[in-house]
Amino acid sequence: MVTARTLQHKVPFLDLAAQYSVLASEIDEAISRVLRESSFILGREVEIFEKEFAAFCGVEYAVGVDCGMSALELALRAYEIGHGDEVVTVANSFIASALAISHTGATPVLVDVDRQTYTIDASGIHAAITPRTKAIMPVHLYGHPCDMDPVRKIAEQYGLIVIEDACQAHGARYQGKRAGSLGHAAAFSFYPSKNLGAYGDGGIVVTSDRHVAERVQILRNYGQREKYQHVVPGYNRRLDTLQAAVLRIKLCHLDTWNDARRRHAKLYHRLLAGSEVVTPTEASYADPVWHLYVIRAAHRDALAKHLSNLGIASGMHYPIPIHLQPAYRNLGYKKGDFPVSEQYAEQILSLPLYPELAPSDVEYVAENIQNFIPTMPGGSIQAETLSNAVDGTGNLS
Repeated sequence: MVTARTLQHKVPFLDLAAQYSVLASEIDEAISRVLRESSFILGREVEIFEKEFAAFCGVEYAVGVDCGMSALELALRAYEIGHGDEVVTVANSFIASALAISHTGATPVLVDVDRQTYTIDASGIHAAITPRTKAIMPVHLYGHPCDMDPVRKIAEQYGLIVIEDACQAHGARYQGKRAGSLGHAAAFSFYPSKNLGAYGDGGIVVTSDRHVAERVQILRNYGQREKYQHVVPGYNRRLDTLQAAVLRIKLCHLDTWNDARRRHAKLYHRLLAGSEVVTPTEASYADPVWHLYVIRAAHRDALAKHLSNLGIASGMHYPIPIHLQPAYRNLGYKKGDFPVSEQYAEQILSLPLYPELAPSDVEYVAENIQNFIPTMPGGSIQAETLSNAVDGTGNLS
């Protein structure tokens, strides 16, 4: 039923302006400081931010770059992964995970995801390993960390490097340790919509390996160790000083923002309990940061349209698995190879979630999901997931 409230109520998927309004004076001063100093490329704000973010992650080094995909690629290149090599990652991720591997000259080898956490199913890794495998790239999708113990055990067994794709997991913890400190190196994105987002593109590589950090520093800056002394064929992949200054301000607020996301997620859990949709789960080993709150619905497209008609924005992350993208036909995969990723791609729907979101907005979204009645045949997908044994808080029991 359309009411006066419905006609006036709009819930955006994300509201970056709301975040800026709170931080405006700090942000404006940080930007003005960079403008006054006029050190726009690898200025001191970059070095300071790198040290602060490394400390935040619990690692020794951080190297700022121009985007998350570059962070993944340069981390791989720092370990001399390239032509003829293979890297194991997941079918259900943003395509940058695979593209970073491809851009080194290596081949992405895909595995399916765990039904409960939507992150890498470690039981599928063994079958994906060949004599050409050099690394595993687990993806902390939606801000939920992968189960890293079995991943690391497999990597140790085969002598492989572990590169975390932590582009959606700023501040997430696995068994108490921050994402970014769980492998040999990790990559983060600072795309504006991330939990820690810049005002443009940005990324960073974190590691406790000094050699790897130095290698990334050289690769990001035309391959030079000192100005005009180019020791390898490098790239222009640097984090701008302006973005580093903004990120330094935001980093101070990240834990508070992540706590707000957790409260919103818990409210969604409670309000959607018993509904026709499947809510996300939280593994016992994980402290996720809810970059995205992703439900599954049997009539996903109809539900998205229903919400849109009521002023509620939503998203799909991601509607086409990597192995079914035209860009990766050359890998030789076919429909049916990764059934969980394929099934979920047809069901997943991301709901509005950001720190400044009002509880009343969460209630409005949940109310209208509960009120959704599909017009086509086919019912709930809850029966399929009852065996997941989820308790009332969304935690796996």
